[in-house]
Amino acid sequence: MNVASPKSPEVFSLEQILEHVNSTFSALILAAEIDRNHVVVKLDKARILEFFTALKSDKKLQINALMSVTAVDWMDIRDDRYEVVYHVLSMSTLARIRIKAALPEHKPEVSSLTSLWHSANFMEREAWDMLGIVFTGHPDLRRILMYDEFKGHPLRKDYPLQGKQPRVTLRYPEVENTARQMVRGNLVAINKKKTATAAGA
Repeated sequence: MNVASPKSPEVFSLEQILEHVNSTFSALILAAEIDRNHVVVKLDKARILEFFTALKSDKKLQINALMSVTAVDWMDIRDDRYEVVYHVLSMSTLARIRIKAALPEHKPEVSSLTSLWHSANFMEREAWDMLGIVFTGHPDLRRILMYDEFKGHPLRKDYPLQGKQPRVTLRYPEVENTARQMVRGNLVAINKKKTATAAGA
């Protein structure tokens, strides 16, 4: 009995991905283009969760992996200081898309994607820790690289390079100085043989 081999998923060109994004998600996006060998989609921050929900359920592209969540601080270059950037991938069709959304300086907030991808959890925490981007709906938005008492967000371009952080009290103070319990062996003589030969001469 002949068993038919499974059909390989279709692999799309950048032009095909761009055409599909424009035709399928036109109501959700601001713009889409090909830039630096990626399809780049620009969104209004209010449509982030709606767009990613629709993208993940799209049968053609089969986007099934959130590869990265990060942000850019444009400071005085753009009207909206921050930009959150996502990279998604289909491990079946190999389609890759970069998604961007601008965020204002006074309230850089955007919906969390943790309800769609568990991988968003740590990446969103890092973007908050480093740049102060708030992901609303995140289940545990707290520092992940800096310690809890750290003030500010160190990857913001106006972060003071010579600023001092507050002193942190020792969480588990030592009862005794453990250095006194260290046992050291005898010192090893270096070039012992050479020294003995010189003395015999």
